[in-house]
Amino acid sequence: MRIPPLPADRWDEEVDSALRVMLPRRLRNPESASNALSTLVRHPALTKAFLTLNVHLLFQSSLPARLRELAILRVAHLRDCVYEWNHHREAALAEGITEPEIEAVRRGEAEAGLDRLILRAVDEIDEKSNLTDATWDALCAELDEHQRMDLIFTIGTYNTLAAAFNTFGVRSEYER
Repeated sequence: MRIPPLPADRWDEEVDSALRVMLPRRLRNPESASNALSTLVRHPALTKAFLTLNVHLLFQSSLPARLRELAILRVAHLRDCVYEWNHHREAALAEGITEPEIEAVRRGEAEAGLDRLILRAVDEIDEKSNLTDATWDALCAELDEHQRMDLIFTIGTYNTLAAAFNTFGVRSEYER
C-alpha cells in the first residue's frame, strides 16, 4: 500500500463531514467504511467533492443500474483494478447480472445488443477518449441525453477511481 487507510485515531469531524455525502452515520467509522473510503478520507476535502459526483452516478443517475454496472466492470477489467472489479461484481450480481454475463464482460462480449453497445462505448473511450459517430448514433437510439451523459461520466469517473485505487494500493475486502 502506498497510501494506507486513515488510522482510527485520526477520524475526526472533517472526515465525518466528507463521508456524510455518501454514508449514514452508523457507517462513518474506520470499522464500517470500505478500504477505499478509509483511504480517500486521508484528503477529506477531495473526498467530499468527489463523493458528491460518485453518489449521483451510483444512486441518482438516469442510466439503468444494469448498464452502469456493466460499464464499471468493463472499466475495472481494462484498468486491471481488482478493488473496483470485486466491489462492482457484487453490485452487478445484486442487479441480476449473472456470473456468465460478468465473465463475458472481461472479453468485451454480451448477448444483448444494448449491453454490447455499452461495452463498445467503454472500449472506445478507453482507446481514444471519444466515441465514433456510429457508436454515438447507436447510443442516441437507445438512451436519452441524460443517460448518455451519465454513461460518459460513469466511464470517466471509474477510470479515475481505478487509477487512484491501483496507484494507492487499495486492497479489496473481497478476495477472488
